[in-house]
Amino acid sequence: MEPAWLAAASQFPALLLTGPRQVGKTTLLRHLCAPARRYVSLDDPMLRALAATDPRLFLDRYAPPVLIDEIQYAPELLPYIKMRIDDTRRPGDFWLTGSQQFAMMRGISETLAGRVAIVNLLGFSQREAAGRGLALPPFLPTLAGIHEREQALAGTAEGADATYERIWRGSLPEVVARDDVDRDLFYGSYVQTYLQRDVRDLSQVGNEQAFLRFLRACAARTAQLLNLSDLARDVDVSHGTAKAWLSILEASFQVLVLRPYHSNVTQRLVKTPKLYFLDTGLASYLTEWSTPATLAAGAMAGPMLETHAVVEVLKSWWHVGRQPRLYFYRDRDGREIDLLIEQDGLLHPIEVKRAATPRPDWSKAFAVLDALAPARGHGAVLCLAPTVTPIDRQATAVPVGLV
Repeated sequence: MEPAWLAAASQFPALLLTGPRQVGKTTLLRHLCAPARRYVSLDDPMLRALAATDPRLFLDRYAPPVLIDEIQYAPELLPYIKMRIDDTRRPGDFWLTGSQQFAMMRGISETLAGRVAIVNLLGFSQREAAGRGLALPPFLPTLAGIHEREQALAGTAEGADATYERIWRGSLPEVVARDDVDRDLFYGSYVQTYLQRDVRDLSQVGNEQAFLRFLRACAARTAQLLNLSDLARDVDVSHGTAKAWLSILEASFQVLVLRPYHSNVTQRLVKTPKLYFLDTGLASYLTEWSTPATLAAGAMAGPMLETHAVVEVLKSWWHVGRQPRLYFYRDRDGREIDLLIEQDGLLHPIEVKRAATPRPDWSKAFAVLDALAPARGHGAVLCLAPTVTPIDRQATAVPVGLV
C-alpha cells in the first residue's frame, strides 16, 4: 500500500486509513511517517478528553503534519481539521486512522468532502504474507492480467494443504508473522476485545452472549446467501436486531455483504446478497475447526476456500488504494457465478473451485452473462491447480495463490 498512500498524500490534505483492529494501520503509517510528523493516539483517555472538549487547543498542541490514531473517538475534531485544511491546503497535513466505519465515515464524508482520501486495509494478502507483495495491479482476469501475474509470481503456487493452513490461521499480522502464536488464544482474545470495545462503541448491545452467538452464526454462513430471518431465528433475536447487528459487523470490517448484480434485461435475478467473513482465521475459529486438516476435510472446505479467494481479490484492489465494483450472479433457475468484476464496460466472471484438475464445464455458467449488459469479459476459475491452464477462449483456470 505504500506507493498508493504516498501518492494520495501528495494530492489530498487529509488521508484516512480504515480497517479492522490489529491489521497494522498504525504500524504502517508510523513506518511511513517522516520525522517531522507528530503522532497522537486517541486511545489515550486524557488526549481523547482534550480533543473532545477543546479541539482547537488539541490541534494547536498537535499541529500538522500529524498522524491521529483512532479518529472515531473524537468526531469533534473534524470541523476544526476542516478549518485548518482550508487555511493552508497543504497536501498530506493530516493522516488519520479509524477502526469503525459508520459514524466516523458519515462525519468525515460530510465534513471533509473533497479534502480527504479514504483507503481501506485488511490483513495480509497471501502475497504479502509470503513476502511477495509486488507492485502488481489489482486482480482482473484478463489474459494480459493473468499472464502478468503468472510471470511475476512464477513458482509461488501453493498446494491444497498449504492453502488451508493459510485459511485456518487467517491474515492478521500477529498470527502470520509469528509461528509461535497460539492461534486459538489469539482469536479468543481478539473476540473479547472486539466485543468489549467496537461493539459497545457502535451500539448498545445488551446481551453480549447473544451477539457472540450471532457472530458464530454469521461465520457458519460465510459464502452463502444472506437470509436474515433464518439468522435471527437461529440466534433467537428479532429480525430488526439481526439487521442492526449485521450493520455492526460491516461497520467494524468483520464481514463483507456482497450485492447481487442487477440488470434491466431480466427480472429473474436473485436480489438477496451474500455474506463473507473478511478474515478466514477468525471464521475458522468461530466455527470451531481445530486444525487445517479437519477444515480441509469438513463441510465448510468449499465455502472457506471461496471466502479466501473473494477476499484476496478484494485485497488486491484495496491494498493499492482502489475501490472495485464487485458483485455476484444468481438467478431463479439456480445458475450462479461466485464473483463479477465490472471494469471498463465489461463484466468479468470469476468462479472458485476446490479442485486441482481443470475441467471444461467449469466455465459453463459464464455464458449466462451474454444476455446481459455490459458485455462479458474474459473470466477466471480460481482453483487449487498448480499452473495457469486455459479452459476455453473466454476463461482460464488460475491458481488461487496468484491472486
